[in-house]
Order: sequence, then structure tokens, then C-alpha cells
Amino acid sequence: MQLGTGLFTCQQRPDDDRETSNIYDEMLELGEVIDNAGLDSAWVSEHHFLDDDYLSGVTPALGALAAVTDNIEIGSCIALAPLYDSIRLAEDIATVDQISGGRTTLGMAIGSNVSEFDAFGIPDDERAERLADTVDTLRGAWSDGPLDYEPEFHDISSDVTVTPKPAHDVPLMLGGASRPAVRRAARTADAWCAPSSLSVDGVRKRVEDIRNVRDDEDIEGDFQVYVLQHGFIGDSREDAWEQMRDGYLYIQRRYEEIFSGETVPELDDDRKQELKEQAIFGTPEQVTAELEAYREALGDDIHFIFRTYHPGTGTQEMAECIRRLGEEVQPKIS
Repeated sequence: MQLGTGLFTCQQRPDDDRETSNIYDEMLELGEVIDNAGLDSAWVSEHHFLDDDYLSGVTPALGALAAVTDNIEIGSCIALAPLYDSIRLAEDIATVDQISGGRTTLGMAIGSNVSEFDAFGIPDDERAERLADTVDTLRGAWSDGPLDYEPEFHDISSDVTVTPKPAHDVPLMLGGASRPAVRRAARTADAWCAPSSLSVDGVRKRVEDIRNVRDDEDIEGDFQVYVLQHGFIGDSREDAWEQMRDGYLYIQRRYEEIFSGETVPELDDDRKQELKEQAIFGTPEQVTAELEAYREALGDDIHFIFRTYHPGTGTQEMAECIRRLGEEVQPKIS
């Protein structure tokens, strides 16, 4: 089992009086901690037009992380593919991959926040088609020689040669929990990411579906399963929850606003309890035991993204959690 962390959202909670630049400095400091801790990956997320400055610039953030790290995989979890000019995305990710020396993974999904699509002038009903077209465009752009593909949503000649080429074959990861999303990943991508809302059994059923689709349709090549879940490491279960609670519940409240399009002043007690039960937190031994449950259900070849970045938690607190994740958990599960 591989083990990474993130997701850097760079949000600023109302009780956080730092400058935005300080929050980005925090991301880079924690990126270095992840690299030095011997973990496998670091990830950024994407949303737009939010009043807490949720990270919108995926490729600049990845480029910055590439420059301050040496070994870890860096990636997006998740970039909103329909919002991008697919050719520019191909160029930007190839540039990041060259800066990183071939350590980039591009995770994408169709998105779900209608207001984001309206603001960009993207019809909501084209999301799935635009994602599929982006995948095909990226494959063509990163192949040797010319594009050799005519993008449906970008007027460019198939004779154009997109440069630079990436330093390695950049894996394309697709997200989503629905059956169409999971099967889209199985057929067209190199990886799938299970969202944090899924239980272990929910992930297992979807992984079985992916394997069946690829077997039935004779799809060759490696396929990586990523699993995303929030958590934290502390001296006790109570200590870990105390450290992550406010940032974790804040980001979950904001996600409910993003996905519903409605203001959510406060999560109700039942939802808070549900989220607490869903997260993985406690001592290194307790966290290890819960991660082992995923390995037993899914096998050794999964990549777990243990989401330790919770806005406003505190840079040193998150850094210590990451160090313990690398020193006290990873050796037991790898």
C-alpha cells in the first residue's frame, strides 16, 4: 500500500487572520515535510469563486510543489476538467511534469457545482462529454509527434505538435462514485479515486466493477486505485479529533454549500457525528489498524490518500501529523 496526503485547498477560515500568501507558504512548507517524511504523494484540490479563497490554480500550485520536493508524486485530486482549455492543460501539466522530473499525476472529474460552470460559460449538460474529450486530447497532445486528434470543444488542427512533452507518461486519474463515473475511469483512464464518502465496502464493490469491466473488455495496462479519506494522528484518539475537528467540519460544511448551491450556516449534530465516524484518526497504531482494513478489502496495490490538511488546524500541528504518518504508520503498511 502506498500512502500520500493533502489535499491542499488553501482555504482561509473566518478565524484565520493570515495573509493569503502565508497560507500558500504553508502549503509549500508542508509539501517539503511530506517529501522528507518518506510518504509517496501530495495532492491539491480545486474550486472557484469561493469567499475563503479555495485553491483555484491547480497547475501553478503543482508547479510550486514540484520545485520544493524531490521524490513524491504530486497530483490534482480533483481538477475540474470541463472548465479547462484542454490544449493549455496539456501544455501546463507537461511543464509541471518536466519541473518535477516525471512525478505528476492528473486527476480529473466532471464537477458538480452549477455556479462554477455558469461563471465559465460551460453548459452543465456537456460536462461528461468535455471530460471524455479532454482525456482524448491529452493522450494525443502527449504522444510522440502531432496531436492527431480533433478536439470536439477546441478548434485546433490535428497537425499541431503540442510541446513540451511530459517527462514521463502522466497517469490520468478520474474521480466519482457513480457507476457511470467508475466505469468511465475503468475504460478510459489509468486510475480511479474513491471519494471519502464511500465506506470500505462501497470502495470494494466499485473496485470489483472496475476489474470486471477491464477484464470483460480486454483493456490492457496498469490501473491504480486511489482511496481518499480524512484523518489525523495524535497522542490519543481524543487528541487527534480535537486537532482536526474544526478544520475538518469547516471544510465539510463548505463542501455541502458547494454541492448544494445553498448556504449552510452550521452542520447539524447528526451530520457531525456521521462525519466523525467516517474519518480515520487516533494514535499511529489506531490509524494503522483502520488502513489495514482497506488493504484486506482491496489488496496491497492501492494508494491511500490520507487527508491531513484541514484549514486552520495549524502548520506545526499538521507537520507533526505528517511526520508521524511517515515514520510510524507507513512502515507498517508498505
